[in-house]
Amino acid sequence: MSKVLVFGHRNPDTDAITSAISFAYLQNQLGFETEAVALGEVGEETQYALDHFKVDAPRVIKTAANETDKVMLVDHNEFQQSVEDIASVEVLSVVDHHRISNFETANPLYYRAEPVGCTNTIIAKLFKEKDIAIPKEIAGLMVSAIIADTLLFKSPTCTDEDIKIAKELAAIAEVDIDSYGLEMLKAGTDLSNKSAAELLDMDAKSFPMADKSVRIAQINVVDVNDVLSIQTELEKAMLNENRSNHYDLFILVVTNILDSDSVILALGNPINAVEEAFNITLENNRALLKGVVSRKKQIVPQLTAVLTK
Repeated sequence: MSKVLVFGHRNPDTDAITSAISFAYLQNQLGFETEAVALGEVGEETQYALDHFKVDAPRVIKTAANETDKVMLVDHNEFQQSVEDIASVEVLSVVDHHRISNFETANPLYYRAEPVGCTNTIIAKLFKEKDIAIPKEIAGLMVSAIIADTLLFKSPTCTDEDIKIAKELAAIAEVDIDSYGLEMLKAGTDLSNKSAAELLDMDAKSFPMADKSVRIAQINVVDVNDVLSIQTELEKAMLNENRSNHYDLFILVVTNILDSDSVILALGNPINAVEEAFNITLENNRALLKGVVSRKKQIVPQLTAVLTK
């Protein structure tokens, strides 16, 4: 059997990269020949974690079928978020914490999805269930992902399980969650060298909602003006993305990791769906979303509900 490739979603965040690494390691211990790969370059936050624990970033692939006929997915299931030729390979397993949509397979598979804040929380449980020890550097990457996905436990997606497992992983990795976590999150907010197009592509996902195609990007900052100061350039880039990729709506969520609020910038049609979903009035194409930090729990479901009713 050819090597099984393990990967997270496109425009990978810390969970997508590190869950591929941790799950590939687990599968190797269970007798599979796997390799963690990525569907995009790592960001500053993820690189901080990789550097801290002295782990190389996975190599980036565009297609999988030229290398293997079998893959394992982590931190995603929707095909539009996966490798370009996902329909040409067999999916052996999925470990995820997102909604299930636009996904089907020809053969039975292992599927583990739980409503927790981070994929690595589920993978840590799999290590326990298989009675396999987690190496220090792998534990460090896993706790980094939980910190990132839950914004240091501030996100409404965070569960008691995430907190409990994060503390266990931090003990193995020998890091202080609060001090290490804040430094890692801050590393991800350095946007000084990013163009408007690069900012929009850092952490963006596409979602089919009824007959609409919606692109939602999210950027974590310590000062929203670091992003909104170039709103004109962002809007030009968003409109270009809508035209080029046939998105009906493009939404940018700029999240202040210190205040746990977000500013939403939206362009497209039907724009009134955005206002209805969040009970806001857009002024200059943007509005403040108090207490909103989670795309998965506080953006996608609300917008989906409006567009599918």
